Amino acid sequence: MLGVDRQEIVKKVFSKKKGEFFMSQKPVLQDIQACVFDAYGTLFDFNSAVGKYRDRLGDKADQVSALWRTKQLEYTWLLSLMKQHKDFWQVTQDALDYSLDAFGITDRNLRNDLIGAYLQLDSYPDVPETLRTLKRHGLRLVILSNGSPTMLEAAVKSSKLVDVIEIALSVEQVGIYKPDPRVYRLAEDSLKIKGNNIVFLSANAWDAVGAANAGLRVVWINRFGQRRERLPSQPDAEIKSLTELPALLGF
Repeated sequence: MLGVDRQEIVKKVFSKKKGEFFMSQKPVLQDIQACVFDAYGTLFDFNSAVGKYRDRLGDKADQVSALWRTKQLEYTWLLSLMKQHKDFWQVTQDALDYSLDAFGITDRNLRNDLIGAYLQLDSYPDVPETLRTLKRHGLRLVILSNGSPTMLEAAVKSSKLVDVIEIALSVEQVGIYKPDPRVYRLAEDSLKIKGNNIVFLSANAWDAVGAANAGLRVVWINRFGQRRERLPSQPDAEIKSLTELPALLGF
């Protein structure tokens, strides 16, 4: 099981009664038939686009990557609040253009290379083997993302996950971004599986809270060492790496 001893895995399980996380060594998710994954930051490393051109960005690389991601998310939230919509590919380009402008970078060829790299993001190291383990145990594996269908198809293909991902669901089906509850309902509606038999997984704290608010069972993969959000809904469990998920499911 990925070289991980289930008894050594430390998981944080959220107590809705006490409103806090506590440590558990027992599987907390049972009767799960499908795992539904967020894409960017969860399966795919959004920093890897800038990483491919770090030498051309120099000491601004990390700052550009961070601002690109921040503006990308901010634009989705603002568009949703304004009852406007652009697909995520356009949002991603707008966010990159803002970031490059903020740092005075005017190299058009570099801009085009960076946006092209977003279609070929690397997956995180813990992703491929874990997903194949889940697949071997008979779970249906699905993506539910802000990404446009074309972006998600490209990411799944470049990460060589075509053989394990059953379907990639996009917010384009409802025309609004996460954390609107309508997005999270796509999983249950598309899979024809009851919500109690689906677990949603995200490395983004706000996304995990949004899914919990929509009534899904949720595992927060806290790969970035974030603080828990001070919002009413909370995920069912918190883990540090995707490699801990099989044990959480009792495998």
